[in-house]
Amino acid sequence: MDTQSLLAFIAVAETRSFSRAAEQLHLTQPAISKRIANLEQQLSCRLFDRIGRQTHLTEAGQALMPRAQRVLVDIEDTQRLLNNLNGDISGSLVLATSHHIGLHRLPPVLKAFTGQYSQVKLDMRFLDSEQAYDGILQGQLELAVVTLSPKTNSSLKVVPIWTDYLKLVVAKDHPLNQLTQASLKDLTQFDAVLPGFQTFTRGIVESAFAEENLTLKVALSTNYMETLKMMVSIGLGWSLLPDTLIDDSMQVIPLPDVKITRPLGYLYHKERTLSNAGQKMIQLLDHERRR
Repeated sequence: MDTQSLLAFIAVAETRSFSRAAEQLHLTQPAISKRIANLEQQLSCRLFDRIGRQTHLTEAGQALMPRAQRVLVDIEDTQRLLNNLNGDISGSLVLATSHHIGLHRLPPVLKAFTGQYSQVKLDMRFLDSEQAYDGILQGQLELAVVTLSPKTNSSLKVVPIWTDYLKLVVAKDHPLNQLTQASLKDLTQFDAVLPGFQTFTRGIVESAFAEENLTLKVALSTNYMETLKMMVSIGLGWSLLPDTLIDDSMQVIPLPDVKITRPLGYLYHKERTLSNAGQKMIQLLDHERRR
């Protein structure tokens, strides 16, 4: 059983398509099919059912999937461990971040990193924070800089760096602008535009209202903060946005005695061997945290 066959197996399983797996791995479809056939022959079992244009894992394939992922993670971890011994800061660093953090928090860190370690190929993955957590847990990502989960996970090293203070914002012609200050109860009378239901930020906002036994009226939701900003500016509802997004297109209304914040920071798997490049990135992030 070789790693190339396992890579092909995982790609087909995740894309549910031999052709899309071939595109992802920059191979021909016959090459992917041959690798899968070799793997099935070695294991003496069928790994995929091909029904029409659909490709599905068999029961054997489902059993193999987490083990195949773990094997590849262990191999990559071993390679990093051996590469770290020579002290070189090179190779590839897979770094996940959200669009908002990538635009508004990370640029100084990325500039410093690429300036000091030009031999490192920075593989940036722009993901929702929740997806980044899953990628770290599954071993697909080395490091993530995202909104941190309110829940702890003993498998992860999680370090806060910044705090986003979420402020109440509305369009300049919104009815709430008649108030010099607002309460959470006032907000329940009007439509809100908020991050998606399963996001960490949405959970933080809902918790603040739940503590006062209040129910939100959410008209629209999206995971993209820039889109929320646009929705607020054209009057589709109120929202709670960080300072980095607030401009003259909207009005800030004070929320006395209410502080809603979200922590931003980095995380990695405790059992993963960090590359030299990953360790240097963490040093720069820690420097940012101490500023």
